[in-house]
Amino acid sequence: MESTPHHIFERQLTGFAQRIEAYLDQLLPEGAARAPRLVAAMRYALLAPGKRIRPFFVAESARLFGVAERSALQAGAALECVHCYSLIHDDLPAMDDDDLRRGRPTVHRAFDEATAILAGDALLTFAFEILGSAETHRDAQVRGELIAELARAAGKDGMAGGQMLDLQAESENVADLGRIITLQAMKTGALFRFACQASAILGQAGTAERAALTVYAERIGLAFQIADDILDVEASSATLGKATGKDKAAGKATFVDLLGLDGARAEAQKLVREAKDAMRLFGEKAAVFSAAADYVVGRQK
Repeated sequence: MESTPHHIFERQLTGFAQRIEAYLDQLLPEGAARAPRLVAAMRYALLAPGKRIRPFFVAESARLFGVAERSALQAGAALECVHCYSLIHDDLPAMDDDDLRRGRPTVHRAFDEATAILAGDALLTFAFEILGSAETHRDAQVRGELIAELARAAGKDGMAGGQMLDLQAESENVADLGRIITLQAMKTGALFRFACQASAILGQAGTAERAALTVYAERIGLAFQIADDILDVEASSATLGKATGKDKAAGKATFVDLLGLDGARAEAQKLVREAKDAMRLFGEKAAVFSAAADYVVGRQK
Protein backbone atom coordinates (compact mmCIF):
# COMPACT_ATOMS: atom_id res chain seq x y z
CA MET A 1 0.00 0.00 0.00
CA GLU A 2 1.26 3.46 -0.93
CA SER A 3 2.27 5.61 2.04
CA THR A 4 0.24 8.82 1.92
CA PRO A 5 0.81 11.73 4.33
CA HIS A 6 -2.38 10.62 6.11
CA HIS A 7 -1.08 7.07 6.61
CA ILE A 8 2.34 8.35 7.69
CA PHE A 9 0.73 10.57 10.30
CA GLU A 10 -1.51 7.73 11.50
CA ARG A 11 1.55 5.54 12.08
CA GLN A 12 3.22 8.37 13.97
CA LEU A 13 0.11 8.86 16.11
CA THR A 14 -0.18 5.11 16.76
CA GLY A 15 3.46 4.94 17.81
CA PHE A 16 2.98 7.77 20.28
CA ALA A 17 -0.25 6.23 21.59
CA GLN A 18 1.69 3.09 22.51
CA ARG A 19 4.31 5.21 24.27
CA ILE A 20 1.83 7.22 26.35
CA GLU A 21 -0.25 4.14 27.16
CA ALA A 22 2.85 2.40 28.55
CA TYR A 23 3.55 5.54 30.59
CA LEU A 24 -0.03 5.67 31.92
CA ASP A 25 0.21 2.00 32.85
CA GLN A 26 3.30 2.80 34.94
CA LEU A 27 1.72 5.84 36.58
CA LEU A 28 -1.38 3.92 37.67
CA PRO A 29 -0.31 0.35 38.55
CA GLU A 30 -2.74 -2.22 39.89
CA GLY A 31 -0.35 -3.80 42.39
CA ALA A 32 -0.26 -1.30 45.26
CA ALA A 33 -3.88 -0.13 45.04
CA ARG A 34 -5.52 0.50 48.42
CA ALA A 35 -8.95 0.48 46.72
CA PRO A 36 -8.46 -2.19 44.02
CA ARG A 37 -11.93 -1.94 42.45
CA LEU A 38 -11.60 1.83 42.07
CA VAL A 39 -8.16 1.56 40.45
CA ALA A 40 -9.42 -1.23 38.19
CA ALA A 41 -12.21 1.06 36.94
CA MET A 42 -9.76 3.95 36.48
CA ARG A 43 -7.43 1.73 34.47
CA TYR A 44 -10.34 0.34 32.45
CA ALA A 45 -11.16 3.86 31.27
CA LEU A 46 -7.62 5.22 31.04
CA LEU A 47 -6.06 2.30 29.15
CA ALA A 48 -8.92 1.60 26.76
CA PRO A 49 -7.81 1.87 23.11
CA GLY A 50 -7.81 5.49 21.98
CA LYS A 51 -6.20 7.93 19.54
CA ARG A 52 -4.41 9.86 22.35
CA ILE A 53 -4.42 12.92 20.11
CA ARG A 54 -4.50 15.40 23.00
CA PRO A 55 -1.30 14.16 24.68
CA PHE A 56 0.18 13.82 21.18
CA PHE A 57 -0.20 17.58 20.77
CA VAL A 58 1.51 18.08 24.12
CA ALA A 59 4.46 15.96 22.98
CA GLU A 60 4.77 17.65 19.59
CA SER A 61 4.49 21.12 21.11
CA ALA A 62 7.30 20.11 23.45
CA ARG A 63 9.59 19.61 20.45
CA LEU A 64 9.05 23.23 19.43
CA PHE A 65 10.52 24.48 22.71
CA GLY A 66 13.07 21.80 23.59
CA VAL A 67 11.03 20.52 26.54
CA ALA A 68 12.25 17.26 28.07
CA GLU A 69 10.28 14.19 27.01
CA ARG A 70 9.53 13.22 30.62
CA SER A 71 7.91 16.60 31.29
CA ALA A 72 5.80 16.31 28.14
CA LEU A 73 4.69 12.79 29.07
CA GLN A 74 3.72 13.96 32.54
CA ALA A 75 1.61 16.82 31.17
CA GLY A 76 0.14 14.59 28.47
CA ALA A 77 -0.74 11.91 31.00
CA ALA A 78 -2.49 14.46 33.22
CA LEU A 79 -4.48 15.72 30.26
CA GLU A 80 -5.50 12.19 29.26
CA CYS A 81 -6.70 11.55 32.83
CA VAL A 82 -8.98 14.58 32.59
CA HIS A 83 -10.22 13.55 29.15
CA CYS A 84 -11.01 9.99 30.32
CA TYR A 85 -12.74 11.27 33.45
CA SER A 86 -14.98 13.37 31.22
CA LEU A 87 -15.85 10.36 29.06
CA ILE A 88 -16.82 8.30 32.12
CA HIS A 89 -19.14 11.03 33.41
CA ASP A 90 -20.53 11.90 29.96
CA ASP A 91 -21.58 8.27 29.49
CA LEU A 92 -23.55 8.09 32.76
CA PRO A 93 -27.36 7.68 32.63
CA ALA A 94 -27.80 11.22 34.01
CA MET A 95 -25.77 12.61 31.10
CA ASP A 96 -25.62 10.94 27.67
CA ASP A 97 -26.63 7.45 28.90
CA ASP A 98 -24.27 5.50 26.64
CA ASP A 99 -23.53 1.79 26.81
CA LEU A 100 -20.53 1.69 24.47
CA ARG A 101 -17.24 3.61 24.49
CA ARG A 102 -14.09 2.85 22.51
CA GLY A 103 -15.60 -0.45 21.40
CA ARG A 104 -16.26 -1.69 24.94
CA PRO A 105 -18.98 -1.37 27.57
CA THR A 106 -18.88 2.02 29.29
CA VAL A 107 -17.46 2.12 32.81
CA HIS A 108 -20.85 2.24 34.54
CA ARG A 109 -21.87 -0.84 32.54
CA ALA A 110 -18.63 -2.76 33.13
CA PHE A 111 -18.68 -1.89 36.86
CA ASP A 112 -21.60 0.13 38.27
CA GLU A 113 -22.71 3.77 38.42
CA ALA A 114 -21.22 4.57 41.83
CA THR A 115 -17.86 3.10 40.86
CA ALA A 116 -17.94 5.01 37.57
CA ILE A 117 -18.57 8.32 39.35
CA LEU A 118 -15.71 7.66 41.78
CA ALA A 119 -13.39 6.55 38.98
CA GLY A 120 -14.06 9.80 37.14
CA ASP A 121 -13.51 11.83 40.32
CA ALA A 122 -10.27 9.97 41.02
CA LEU A 123 -8.91 10.43 37.49
CA LEU A 124 -9.61 14.18 37.67
CA THR A 125 -7.76 14.57 40.95
CA PHE A 126 -4.98 12.22 39.82
CA ALA A 127 -4.32 14.61 36.93
CA PHE A 128 -3.40 17.39 39.36
CA GLU A 129 -1.32 14.98 41.44
CA ILE A 130 0.70 14.25 38.30
CA LEU A 131 1.15 17.92 37.41
CA GLY A 132 2.14 18.73 40.97
CA SER A 133 4.99 16.23 40.90
CA ALA A 134 8.57 17.51 40.65
CA GLU A 135 8.99 15.08 37.75
CA THR A 136 6.77 17.37 35.66
CA HIS A 137 9.09 20.39 36.13
CA ARG A 138 11.67 21.37 38.68
CA ASP A 139 10.21 24.89 39.01
CA ALA A 140 7.18 25.00 41.31
CA GLN A 141 5.96 28.20 39.62
CA VAL A 142 5.81 26.42 36.25
CA ARG A 143 3.95 23.51 37.83
CA GLY A 144 1.52 25.96 39.41
CA GLU A 145 0.83 27.60 36.05
CA LEU A 146 0.18 24.20 34.48
CA ILE A 147 -2.22 23.25 37.27
CA ALA A 148 -4.11 26.55 36.97
CA GLU A 149 -4.35 26.24 33.19
CA LEU A 150 -5.68 22.68 33.31
CA ALA A 151 -8.15 23.64 36.04
CA ARG A 152 -9.49 26.44 33.82
CA ALA A 153 -9.72 24.10 30.83
CA ALA A 154 -11.62 21.46 32.79
CA GLY A 155 -13.84 23.67 34.93
CA LYS A 156 -16.78 26.07 34.81
CA ASP A 157 -15.42 28.15 31.91
CA GLY A 158 -14.12 25.13 30.04
CA MET A 159 -15.17 21.52 29.64
CA ALA A 160 -17.64 21.25 32.54
CA GLY A 161 -19.28 24.53 31.59
CA GLY A 162 -19.51 23.38 27.98
CA GLN A 163 -21.18 20.16 29.05
CA MET A 164 -23.74 22.17 31.01
CA LEU A 165 -24.48 24.31 27.96
CA ASP A 166 -24.76 21.13 25.90
CA LEU A 167 -27.35 19.68 28.28
CA GLN A 168 -29.29 22.95 28.19
CA ALA A 169 -29.11 23.05 24.39
CA GLU A 170 -30.67 19.58 24.30
CA SER A 171 -33.55 20.44 26.65
CA GLU A 172 -34.19 23.79 24.98
CA ASN A 173 -33.80 22.50 21.40
CA VAL A 174 -31.22 25.17 20.68
CA ALA A 175 -30.43 25.55 16.97
CA ASP A 176 -28.26 28.68 17.03
CA LEU A 177 -24.83 28.36 15.40
CA GLY A 178 -23.19 30.92 17.69
CA ARG A 179 -24.29 29.10 20.84
CA ILE A 180 -23.19 25.73 19.44
CA ILE A 181 -19.75 27.15 18.62
CA THR A 182 -19.44 28.61 22.12
CA LEU A 183 -20.40 25.39 23.91
CA GLN A 184 -18.11 23.27 21.73
CA ALA A 185 -15.22 25.70 22.20
CA MET A 186 -15.68 25.09 25.93
CA LYS A 187 -16.58 21.40 25.93
CA THR A 188 -14.08 20.16 23.32
CA GLY A 189 -11.79 23.07 22.53
CA ALA A 190 -10.61 23.86 26.05
CA LEU A 191 -8.66 20.62 26.41
CA PHE A 192 -7.15 21.08 22.96
CA ARG A 193 -5.97 24.52 24.05
CA PHE A 194 -4.31 23.04 27.10
CA ALA A 195 -2.74 20.33 24.93
CA CYS A 196 -0.98 22.97 22.85
CA GLN A 197 -0.29 25.41 25.69
CA ALA A 198 1.15 22.95 28.22
CA SER A 199 4.54 22.64 26.55
CA ALA A 200 4.66 26.39 25.92
CA ILE A 201 4.30 26.77 29.69
CA LEU A 202 6.91 24.07 30.34
CA GLY A 203 9.28 25.68 27.83
CA GLN A 204 8.48 29.21 29.07
CA ALA A 205 7.71 30.30 25.51
CA GLY A 206 7.08 33.88 24.44
CA THR A 207 3.78 35.65 23.85
CA ALA A 208 3.77 35.27 20.05
CA GLU A 209 4.43 31.53 20.21
CA ARG A 210 1.69 31.00 22.79
CA ALA A 211 -0.77 33.06 20.74
CA ALA A 212 -0.07 31.01 17.61
CA LEU A 213 -0.62 27.76 19.48
CA THR A 214 -3.85 29.09 20.97
CA VAL A 215 -5.26 29.94 17.55
CA TYR A 216 -4.20 26.54 16.21
CA ALA A 217 -5.78 24.70 19.14
CA GLU A 218 -9.05 26.63 18.95
CA ARG A 219 -9.43 25.94 15.22
CA ILE A 220 -8.47 22.28 15.56
CA GLY A 221 -10.78 21.73 18.52
CA LEU A 222 -13.74 23.05 16.57
CA ALA A 223 -12.77 21.14 13.42
CA PHE A 224 -12.50 17.98 15.52
CA GLN A 225 -16.05 18.44 16.80
CA ILE A 226 -17.41 19.11 13.32
CA ALA A 227 -15.69 15.94 12.10
CA ASP A 228 -17.32 14.07 15.01
CA ASP A 229 -20.74 15.38 13.97
CA ILE A 230 -20.13 14.23 10.40
CA LEU A 231 -18.99 10.79 11.57
CA ASP A 232 -22.05 10.55 13.80
CA VAL A 233 -24.14 10.77 10.64
CA GLU A 234 -22.02 8.71 8.26
CA ALA A 235 -20.15 6.07 10.28
CA SER A 236 -21.38 2.91 11.97
CA SER A 237 -21.16 2.05 15.67
CA ALA A 238 -18.71 -0.74 14.82
CA THR A 239 -16.38 1.75 13.13
CA LEU A 240 -16.56 4.42 15.82
CA GLY A 241 -16.64 2.12 18.84
CA LYS A 242 -19.57 4.07 20.31
CA ALA A 243 -23.24 4.58 19.59
CA THR A 244 -24.05 6.77 16.61
CA GLY A 245 -27.00 9.03 15.90
CA LYS A 246 -27.65 9.74 19.59
CA ASP A 247 -27.37 13.52 19.24
CA LYS A 248 -30.02 13.51 16.54
CA ALA A 249 -32.30 11.24 18.57
CA ALA A 250 -31.88 13.48 21.63
CA GLY A 251 -32.85 16.57 19.66
CA LYS A 252 -29.40 18.17 19.86
CA ALA A 253 -28.52 20.57 17.06
CA THR A 254 -25.18 19.64 15.46
CA PHE A 255 -23.00 21.38 12.90
CA VAL A 256 -24.42 19.03 10.28
CA ASP A 257 -27.98 20.06 11.19
CA LEU A 258 -27.12 23.75 10.99
CA LEU A 259 -24.76 23.75 8.01
CA GLY A 260 -25.64 20.56 6.12
CA LEU A 261 -23.06 17.87 5.33
CA ASP A 262 -21.34 19.85 2.60
CA GLY A 263 -21.40 23.03 4.65
CA ALA A 264 -19.98 21.24 7.68
CA ARG A 265 -17.15 19.78 5.61
CA ALA A 266 -16.39 23.19 4.11
CA GLU A 267 -16.33 24.80 7.57
CA ALA A 268 -13.98 22.11 8.89
CA GLN A 269 -11.62 22.67 5.96
CA LYS A 270 -11.69 26.43 6.54
CA LEU A 271 -10.76 25.88 10.19
CA VAL A 272 -7.90 23.61 9.14
CA ARG A 273 -6.52 26.28 6.80
CA GLU A 274 -6.66 28.86 9.59
CA ALA A 275 -4.94 26.44 11.98
CA LYS A 276 -2.11 25.84 9.52
CA ASP A 277 -1.71 29.57 8.89
CA ALA A 278 -1.30 30.20 12.62
CA MET A 279 1.62 27.76 12.79
CA ARG A 280 3.66 29.40 10.01
CA LEU A 281 5.52 31.19 12.77
CA PHE A 282 7.36 27.93 13.51
CA GLY A 283 8.41 27.19 9.93
CA GLU A 284 9.31 23.61 9.03
CA LYS A 285 9.06 22.54 12.67
CA ALA A 286 5.27 22.86 12.35
CA ALA A 287 4.96 20.20 9.61
CA VAL A 288 3.50 17.64 11.99
CA PHE A 289 0.85 20.15 13.09
CA SER A 290 -0.26 20.55 9.48
CA ALA A 291 -0.50 16.77 9.13
CA ALA A 292 -2.46 16.59 12.37
CA ALA A 293 -4.91 19.22 11.13
CA ASP A 294 -5.55 17.22 7.95
CA TYR A 295 -5.96 14.04 9.99
CA VAL A 296 -8.57 15.62 12.26
CA VAL A 297 -10.96 16.27 9.39
CA GLY A 298 -10.05 13.19 7.35
CA ARG A 299 -10.29 10.50 10.01
CA GLN A 300 -12.83 7.70 9.75
CA LYS A 301 -13.24 7.06 13.49
